[in-house]
Amino acid sequence: MQSRRRFICGCLGAMAGCSLFPKLAPAKLVDILPPSDPVDGKTFRVICFHDVRDNLLSSFNSQNMIDPYAVDTGTLTSIFSWLQFNGYHPITVKDVEASRSGGKPLLPRSVMLTFDDGFRSHYTKVLPLLERFRFPAVMGIVTSWTDTPPDTKIRLSAKLEVPRDTFMSWDEVAQLSKSPFVELASHTHDLHHGAIANPQGNELPAATSHLYLQDQKRYETDDEFEARVQSDLAGSLRRLHEHAGVTVRSMVWPYGAENQPVRKISASLGMHTQFSLEAGPNTPDVPLDRLRRILMTYDVDVGGFERSMREPATNRGQVNPVERVVRVHLDDVYDPDGGVQEKKLGDLIERIYRMQPSSVYLQAYSDPNNTGVAEALYFPNRHLPMRADLFSRAAWQLNTRSNVQVYAWMPLLAFRLPPQQEGRIERVTAAAGAPADRRAAKLYRLSPFDPAAQTMIREIYQDLAKYTAFTGLLFGGDAMLDDYEDAGRHAAQTFQQWGLPADLGAIRANPALMTRWTVAKTKYLVDFSTDLEKIVLDSQNGGDVLTIRDLYAEVLLDRSAEARYSQSYEAFLRAYDFVALLAMPPGDHYGSINGRLDSLADVASTTPNGLRQTVFQLPVVDPQTGAQIPTPRLLDEMRYLRQRGVVNFGYYPDRFATDVPQMQTMRDVMSLRSRLDPTSINALLQAQQPKGVTR
Repeated sequence: MQSRRRFICGCLGAMAGCSLFPKLAPAKLVDILPPSDPVDGKTFRVICFHDVRDNLLSSFNSQNMIDPYAVDTGTLTSIFSWLQFNGYHPITVKDVEASRSGGKPLLPRSVMLTFDDGFRSHYTKVLPLLERFRFPAVMGIVTSWTDTPPDTKIRLSAKLEVPRDTFMSWDEVAQLSKSPFVELASHTHDLHHGAIANPQGNELPAATSHLYLQDQKRYETDDEFEARVQSDLAGSLRRLHEHAGVTVRSMVWPYGAENQPVRKISASLGMHTQFSLEAGPNTPDVPLDRLRRILMTYDVDVGGFERSMREPATNRGQVNPVERVVRVHLDDVYDPDGGVQEKKLGDLIERIYRMQPSSVYLQAYSDPNNTGVAEALYFPNRHLPMRADLFSRAAWQLNTRSNVQVYAWMPLLAFRLPPQQEGRIERVTAAAGAPADRRAAKLYRLSPFDPAAQTMIREIYQDLAKYTAFTGLLFGGDAMLDDYEDAGRHAAQTFQQWGLPADLGAIRANPALMTRWTVAKTKYLVDFSTDLEKIVLDSQNGGDVLTIRDLYAEVLLDRSAEARYSQSYEAFLRAYDFVALLAMPPGDHYGSINGRLDSLADVASTTPNGLRQTVFQLPVVDPQTGAQIPTPRLLDEMRYLRQRGVVNFGYYPDRFATDVPQMQTMRDVMSLRSRLDPTSINALLQAQQPKGVTR
């Protein structure tokens, strides 16, 4: 199942126009496999349908085709027959709420049917099928579309209008509501569209985005955003009650896009049950306000439907079977001349599109001196200067035009304090006697133990999530504390709470205390990053942000190095979706190039989930000498990694303006087309699995 972010992009793109699709595979019944979901009285699946059409291929060839997520009437009938024949039990919202509150348990193989948008086919084609099979269903209505007067086209986007009779009239909705097999839900009044969400005019989902008010040259405030959504949802409920006589208790979010603020608004209006578009079963741990649904598309047949009914929830590290990653500095895109900046962004997008990697790690902060410290940010925020409002546009354009996942690359601690905060917020400091090459002054970081620093960093991440949209979050290489850090006042208080001496000298003099201190600091930084992830998830679409963290190669090659970095390979694999292994430096410490990579691959291949979750990041510039690494050498390293069974890798940084590394040379190994097929990947991972370990 595609990621929800990718689905949202596809929907917003499809609204601007559609192309022809390949011939549908015929629907046919398949043998039932053993049930994959637990039989616990609470687990169930939800299916999401849209328009239903006779002779679907003909409709795709006509001017009336508007929805690539339509299904054929015959296919829907076959799916209903399959559900009935194989002992599935269609359920209602009331059934689910009762099972969650101690009432009647759900039967095994419970399934809920949902139909989005209020298409007229829901009245003319779906209702007769529901009555014939005696299946209940939930139907989400976009009330602004139903409000549209007769003989007036319905505008779905700035570029697409459809005939009024594409969607139901209020009379038809009222008739539908009288059926014992239909429960109406809100699909918003007028939030089922993209809306301008940055100064450059990119459209993001209207229900979850702080809109950019172009006439005022500013974003909506939190109060304005929440008031807009509140008014829209309340208006939807009022219309459904006035025209259909129903009290609605369910919310179906357009595109599956939702976040914590809008979920709270929906619940305050009585809609506690809310539907997204994450795949997988709704087990008891899935909240009622984030129910998963399986999206049906135009090419589904019953065989594909059966497979989707057994699809597990997304697991960490399994979102993409193979990762090909390019790391990009937005400092290389920025220019004070807006026209020049837009030209640079276009060049980057074209390069990524032609290279076809899977993901881009995109710098969301400005570090013009390449020190690892955020001197400014590329999004609106409360604390640091905004060099340009650039990250939102770059991320959205890369995602929608270059078809890659975009990770917001951010520091964890290295934010330059504004002058008014100097002296009020502690920085990381080193204890007396620290070696010169590891003194805190070498890397400017805020103390993670200072509550004021924590608040500032949390608010920066909250602003990032509020004003931009992205697939994942990369915590950068600044996220570390060495074996002399932190010697600040708040750190000493925290160490004492851990049962350790406040004096770092006393800790360092005792090997047992040193081990406890090291492990505790590693966990503390992991926990802090996890806290930031939750903050981002609250503002982004819940459950739709992946995480990755930079890890220094020395931590893999020397197990005692955890004390010098507060980093642990095993802990990172447990905490994050991926680990970005900074496979540097390429000097002679391990002999040949292959010798260095062998040492790293050996550890990854013998660590549970190592190969699956580790992204080998190869430098384009030698960090010791500053010399550019020749593209053929970089290509040889990647090919050698593939020979060693490494499936995820990329390079950093990309110098698109000077074609470094050379795109045509790198495309063969970086392109999605060079990926292994899933069967080969699984076989490879199993072959590399340590004995006695199961994934």
